[in-house]
Amino acid sequence: MIAFAGILPSLAQSDVVINEDIITGYFNASIADEEVSFDDASLIPVAEIPTVREKIWNIWKGAVENYDEEKLIPLDILENRNSGSWELPSSLEPNATMPYYYGCNEYPSYNADSIYPLFLYMHGSGDKAQEWETGIGLSLRRFYSPGIYFVPQIPNAYGEYYRWAIQSKQWAWEKLLRLAFVSKNVDPNKIYFFGISEGAYGSQRLASFYADYLAGAGPMAGGEPLKNAPMENVANIAFSLRTGALDDGFGRNILTEKALEVADELAAAHPGYYNHFIEVIPDYGHSIDYKPTTPWLAQFTRDAHPDYVHWENYAMYGRYREAFYNIRVIANATTSSNARACYELKRDGNTIDLSAKIVNYSTSYSQGGIEMFFNKKYSKASKGKLRIYLNEDEYDLSQPVKVLLNGTEIFNGMVSPTLGTMVESCALFYDPERLFPAAIDVDIAAKSAVPTSIESVVTDGDTVEDETMYDIMGRKVDGVVAPGIYIKNGRAVLVR
Repeated sequence: MIAFAGILPSLAQSDVVINEDIITGYFNASIADEEVSFDDASLIPVAEIPTVREKIWNIWKGAVENYDEEKLIPLDILENRNSGSWELPSSLEPNATMPYYYGCNEYPSYNADSIYPLFLYMHGSGDKAQEWETGIGLSLRRFYSPGIYFVPQIPNAYGEYYRWAIQSKQWAWEKLLRLAFVSKNVDPNKIYFFGISEGAYGSQRLASFYADYLAGAGPMAGGEPLKNAPMENVANIAFSLRTGALDDGFGRNILTEKALEVADELAAAHPGYYNHFIEVIPDYGHSIDYKPTTPWLAQFTRDAHPDYVHWENYAMYGRYREAFYNIRVIANATTSSNARACYELKRDGNTIDLSAKIVNYSTSYSQGGIEMFFNKKYSKASKGKLRIYLNEDEYDLSQPVKVLLNGTEIFNGMVSPTLGTMVESCALFYDPERLFPAAIDVDIAAKSAVPTSIESVVTDGDTVEDETMYDIMGRKVDGVVAPGIYIKNGRAVLVR
């Protein structure tokens, strides 16, 4: 692993010094998917967090814009049918060129300097040329929500490659998000994934996998077994799933009914977090009215910092997400292919109530060789490490933060903002809403937590000789110090 590091002055000083070259090098390596780290426990005064965040985002934006890759084509009106293409990594899918239309359907009122929602539309599994043409036609005439539409064509129309959620497509969607977030035209809190038939399967899976990036998702004429797309993960987004009652191919109708049943249960248990528009439409088969989906989705805006997060960390086509909302996996809670880690986080003021469990599935109903319905059995996780990111708007960083793990208090103390945490989270999420200044690391096995700002630990009663230390208010202290967090040479020290 390549380690990047920078240096800041202590909290007692007011100006934050940022080494743009070092940070740019780290960002470039991160975009290239190299194994890198940014090690800097230097502290940022709380009052300076917005200024530092803006500087770090501008460095990130510059790194993305200057990175050597195929970009998005310039934005224009969708009516002009401007198209581009991306080469997908051959290691993920051979001979895969993905053409796409990209444009704004708000015409003639389109303004090149305006900010719009972004809709990613995934087509069905017919002839790919015809499906792509249908997709652009629908985006122009029947998807009535104004915004920017990204309408891709499947690169390879055979076998497992005709799937919108496989790893090669995950690469494409993450690239789309990364480029969209630095665009002057895309609202980062108004991004929606939706699709029809095969595109419904893809968008339902992707909704559960990428919920933290989305305001909403709208599969149509589909229906996935919920093991492939856990409904729990779509807390905080708008989720629409509309299927004809007569659409019994691959059990789409009964899978949609099951999704509605589970969504209703979750909405009752967690009021306000599971907004859904799930409908089994009487007298319709595989062809339904597509018009209601995008207007319903467009009402909703993403909450990038929700008070409630439920993350069932599952592998989609063999690949796990590294992080979700403000939770990052440092070490997996399970290595079993038959079990999944499940994290539930609730925030109340400065208190984090974290539940870490293992969930095992058992099939309760199959149809036509497809596992349709499942029972879930939960148990407490006994290992694993997480990083919980915090920002200054939801948490008062001038006051202690408390962490409960499965009902037991494991931390109650100060958490300091650091440059390393902000730079790391920027590269991890590439999201302007998630440049987190502070974090706490949770060790599930040890039932302990420690702020990431801590670089060393001193035992209460030890004498710190010939060293100048400051408390979190920037006041100089010497000699024997009481338990707490202190700053020494610009680094945080925990005295306990």
